[in-house]
Amino acid sequence: MQTAVKNKYENGDGPTKIYRDLGGVVSLRAIKSWIQMINNIGSINLSHPPGRPRTFRTKANILKVKRRLAQKKRVSTRLLAAKINISATSARRLLREDLGCFPYKKIKQPKLANLQKRKRIKFANWVLNNYTKEDTKKWLFTDENYFDSDGVYNVQNNRICTEKSEEY
Repeated sequence: MQTAVKNKYENGDGPTKIYRDLGGVVSLRAIKSWIQMINNIGSINLSHPPGRPRTFRTKANILKVKRRLAQKKRVSTRLLAAKINISATSARRLLREDLGCFPYKKIKQPKLANLQKRKRIKFANWVLNNYTKEDTKKWLFTDENYFDSDGVYNVQNNRICTEKSEEY
């Protein structure tokens, strides 16, 4: 980007024209400061990258998180943050932005064997053949509930961080 600005300036373009040509990718203020550097030094010399330096989302921490995810598939972001000694927000950013992982709700559903599937289809066909629509309106169907020996099942607490939702 800096070489494009330098070439355009050397060809006689002004800062506003350069800004418009680049489509606003670089701010006008940055272009003006780069042009000032070209006039003073002769090149655009950025001694350090712009912005605040990364303190927690470093390569070392990214590797630690990758190793942790390889060991255990289910990792809480809070526990992960405590182990690495960073904030929970930084741990979430590490997972999402650096590793491309997203939290997915784990869908709890009963595992059906082929025999159970065939029985359900057989029952549904039997109902279709032996009862009218008016008969079925008198029936009461209830939803299944999940019960846990530890207490109430909370879907919000059961999330898995992974790149694709199909992986869990």
